[in-house]
Amino acid sequence: MQNLFIGKGNLADAPTLKRVAGRNGDFDVANMRVMFGRYGQNADGDIEQTGGFWREVEIYGQKAKDVARLLRKGARVLVIGEEREFTAHDEDQNEVEVIKVVAEDVALQLSRVENITFSQPRARQESAEQDA
Repeated sequence: MQNLFIGKGNLADAPTLKRVAGRNGDFDVANMRVMFGRYGQNADGDIEQTGGFWREVEIYGQKAKDVARLLRKGARVLVIGEEREFTAHDEDQNEVEVIKVVAEDVALQLSRVENITFSQPRARQESAEQDA
């Protein structure tokens, strides 16, 4: 990766999933908007948000499906990926440069999580399906 990005932030909305046609066939893309806050101590010694920035984040393949299925608005996530520049159009159809994070991984942070349910390991699940 040329422009390594690692950040913790909150999802503005639930990720959206779409299927995109590519040179090597169709693939899944999950898009999300994440607020990466900056924090510091105030005069009383309390931690408070002192700034931050929004980034569009996208992730591909099976991870895209999982992100779209499991994450929701407000979820706190750790994003690891690469910042890349893209050309987009504003509301007046003018070309603008946009910086996105193309994620290698998006991981759920455990703050505000009340419960986690794990699926069976694949080997056990496949064995149970064969026995049925």
